[in-house]
Amino acid sequence: MDTLDLSDYLRFLVRRWRAIAALGLLGTAVGAFVTNATTPQYRATSTLFVSLQDWDDTVKLNQGNTFAQARVRSYAEVVTSPHVTEPVAEFLRLDMTPSQLARKITTEVPLETVLLKITVTDTKPSQAARISNAIARRFAQVIAEIERPEGAQLSPVRLSVTEPADIPTAPASPNPVLNLTLGLVAGLSLGTGLAVARESLDTSVRSRSDLTRCLADAGGPAVLGSVVLDQRVSRQPVATEDDAFGRRAEDFRRLRTSLRFVDIDAPPKVIAVTSAVPSEGKTSVSINLASALAEFGSSVCLVDADLRRPNVAQTLGLVQDAGLTTVMIGQANAEDVMQSAGSFSVLASGELPPNPAEMLGSAQFRTVVRSLADRFDHVVIDTAPVLPVADTPAMASAVDGYLLVARFAKSTRGQLTDAVRALQDVGTTVLGSILNMVPVKRDSEQYGYGYAYRPRTSGRRDRLRLQLRRWLRHRGRPTTIGAFPSPTAPAREDTAPTAAKEGGEHH
Repeated sequence: MDTLDLSDYLRFLVRRWRAIAALGLLGTAVGAFVTNATTPQYRATSTLFVSLQDWDDTVKLNQGNTFAQARVRSYAEVVTSPHVTEPVAEFLRLDMTPSQLARKITTEVPLETVLLKITVTDTKPSQAARISNAIARRFAQVIAEIERPEGAQLSPVRLSVTEPADIPTAPASPNPVLNLTLGLVAGLSLGTGLAVARESLDTSVRSRSDLTRCLADAGGPAVLGSVVLDQRVSRQPVATEDDAFGRRAEDFRRLRTSLRFVDIDAPPKVIAVTSAVPSEGKTSVSINLASALAEFGSSVCLVDADLRRPNVAQTLGLVQDAGLTTVMIGQANAEDVMQSAGSFSVLASGELPPNPAEMLGSAQFRTVVRSLADRFDHVVIDTAPVLPVADTPAMASAVDGYLLVARFAKSTRGQLTDAVRALQDVGTTVLGSILNMVPVKRDSEQYGYGYAYRPRTSGRRDRLRLQLRRWLRHRGRPTTIGAFPSPTAPAREDTAPTAAKEGGEHH
């Protein structure tokens, strides 16, 4: 994966916030479940003071205090011994063994003190206090016996209970706030980790910046634009006929403008539209690019040169059986099999040959394409994908350049890099790339601007408006629909609407 900076990480974390939030909520739910499923535990603590008896001299008292501090840490190990727990279990008639009782006891010696705290944990608050106090009393007796010199009646060490254990009023565990917090933090951490791992493993192109970096690494072309995803494409493949002022139609107008500025001195006339792998939407881009060029007033011919899986004729509802291959083998002239798609002409694929790559690399194919280029202002060629077959690079000598289509969240960086290099290896020009099928929410190229767009109308009204614009252009009249010139105004070509269309702005 390419090196990512902080902004890239923040961007994909925001992009995957739903998964991260879901795992955070799941972690919180687990914390709540653990809290509810855990039996409450109560803790009761008693405190003992360790002192030496009959030391009234100050020096001896200080020595005794030092001695007690050193001994008290050793005493803490005796608390859980059977000498303490067994008598207590018998005295309180506890339903547990001495070793089980020992596991309920913890001790603490505060630093630089002669205090010993004995804490007992139990499911019953009253029993926890009873056990803690009983352990403290029995422990004091055991220490007195251990420290008593042989033959002496009293032990020099005395343990006094300074703070007996009280019955706890609230459980020490589970801690709902702590469990919920830990569950939330664990869920968010897991979600973030999975998001980072998935992003690291995901090499698909998900933004124009991703596509730009990918092509730059391959020494390839610039990104000329992006096209939003529209679920109505299957019903209405030509964007301008579905919604002449919709976002998808404007995307193709921007693509048309970008292609005009790729090479100002020698603008491309024969443009081959291809993709790295199938199902990237290259046929849809080819059709709409031809429509956008025709909308600008140019004569356009769309050629279906995908001689393996042609789709142009089927998409536009035209006849596929006669077309490019029919012309190449001399059975008909291009004019005889040319079909109309409204604003542009279409040369379908014709019968599929057994050797597509050889036919597309032949001199006859170049002759057909050049004859179309002499007749039309623009020739758009829909081709097969680059990587699976050799058809597209074979036609390099017949075209002015390739437009590479990448599909959002499907095309991978490796596929695009290999496709660019495959086209560069045959010495052809890659005019640019376009990111296709971008979800509307992900399309960062769309901005709210201060102009009022025309309200969306039905497809039929859009087609009538388009036909009226073509008729006015043919008559040499201004083409602004909705703002007709007066009958006495001189007929002239009004370039303002054209410029507005090129910028994607409609007043």
